[in-house]
Amino acid sequence: MKKLTILLMALATTLSGKADNEAHLIIHADRPGATINKEIYGQFAEHLGSCIYGGLWVGKDSPIPNINGYRKDVFEALKTLQVPVLRWPGGCFADDYHWTDGIGPQEQRPTLRNNNWGGTIEDNSFGTHEFLNLCEMLGCEPYVCGNVGSGTVKEMAQWVEYMTSDGDTPMARLRRQNGREKPWRVKYFGIGNEAWGCGGNMTPEYYSNEFRRYNTYLRDQSGNRLFRIASGASDYDYNWTRVLMRNIGDRMQGISVHYYTVKDWGRKGKATIFTPDEYYMTLEKCIDIDPVLAKHCSIMDETDPRRRIALMVDEWGTWWDEEPGTIAGHLYQQNSLRDAIVASLMLNIFHQYTYRVKMANIAQVVNVLQSMILTDQKGRGHMVLTPTYHIFEMYRPFQEATHLPVDLTNDFIKTAEGKTLPLLSASAARTADGTIVLAVTNCSLTDGKAFDVELRGTDITSAQGRILTADEATAFNDFDHPEVVKPATFSSFKIADNKLSLDVPARSVVVMELK
Repeated sequence: MKKLTILLMALATTLSGKADNEAHLIIHADRPGATINKEIYGQFAEHLGSCIYGGLWVGKDSPIPNINGYRKDVFEALKTLQVPVLRWPGGCFADDYHWTDGIGPQEQRPTLRNNNWGGTIEDNSFGTHEFLNLCEMLGCEPYVCGNVGSGTVKEMAQWVEYMTSDGDTPMARLRRQNGREKPWRVKYFGIGNEAWGCGGNMTPEYYSNEFRRYNTYLRDQSGNRLFRIASGASDYDYNWTRVLMRNIGDRMQGISVHYYTVKDWGRKGKATIFTPDEYYMTLEKCIDIDPVLAKHCSIMDETDPRRRIALMVDEWGTWWDEEPGTIAGHLYQQNSLRDAIVASLMLNIFHQYTYRVKMANIAQVVNVLQSMILTDQKGRGHMVLTPTYHIFEMYRPFQEATHLPVDLTNDFIKTAEGKTLPLLSASAARTADGTIVLAVTNCSLTDGKAFDVELRGTDITSAQGRILTADEATAFNDFDHPEVVKPATFSSFKIADNKLSLDVPARSVVVMELK
């Protein structure tokens, strides 16, 4: 099982304080790996707080500029991001959601109390048509999560028929009656969410039987083939994965795992106010997903050595205290440079496991947790891009590129808990046109890193780069100061003798394109 070289080397080298200037990176362009699925850059939109209403959707009659009800500035920002897949309607909300409430004339749809997230009353104006049409407009794959917890087999089967059947069937006729002649293409379908918790508090054995029962009646319609995803484990619950792999097996095409960088759920901490110790402890929890993924992959290999079943990290990210003055249960949080560094570290790790990890969905796309975008909650119509958005935008060249292994001689720092944290993280890939993409993250709050990059198997003749950094890790963008943290041109590099010399500042992420 291949892991991040930087983590393996932590066993041999430990520095207790300030890092020195010795570092060296080798990119093995002569040892190409698997394709980095673009779905690793997936997004998640749950009916939670103002993610949907006020985030993605404002309605056609809103004074906020919109495209058929979709908020125009948010839509355009997501279009720029090239979102490959969007998960909906939850999350915990999915197992309380009954899809027939969200179809037909919007003014006739029943209201819904959001029992999971603050008790908010929703008008169901954003439903199946609105979601699937949005995916078509964005050019992304829809990932629909079905209701196992409070739903029925018939309800889920009819939803699949409604969305994907082109025949003369009852649900296809109902869809046409509601204004959509042709079926949508729906590839990804989740059979429940967090079945171990808000999705029913089930045991893995019980959920396995439920999956098999529901799955029996989710028939492929009119040439549409479902990629069926089982509700998988929460971070360290390896037994859940083992039981599902044994009891469900190849009836599923994917199994999920959820991972948040929370060390203490009773004290999550503030999004923009934190100490250096808290910063480093967050990053330590972040990179701990590496051995977690390794263990889940190893368990999957026991019964699926040919790796036909994909691992889907369909919820991940930071989770801080809600911002003061916001609605309890809406999980509205700010997003600092620390969140951007977490995102870069996570994506670098996902690249290492692309042979098994085929999708990841950061939580969530707008206004909730580690979001890409924040919209004004006071009705002024403002929008701001978060530091995490900029990481996803900078990392776009990695989508569908060929992963290239890297060897990184690294420095380390001890966290307050006595654990070692590598100060550098790196990932490399080759795009379809032969460009080498290199991402380097310097986690240090105080020390820049100067080091050489050796490229094996090809030559470097030119390079260009961008950097995301700020004066403090606590820096963030708000509606009055939207560009405190934004990408800039990176020029602190030299090319000589087929080597690239980099000088990467503290608390920064650099993405280079080498030709």
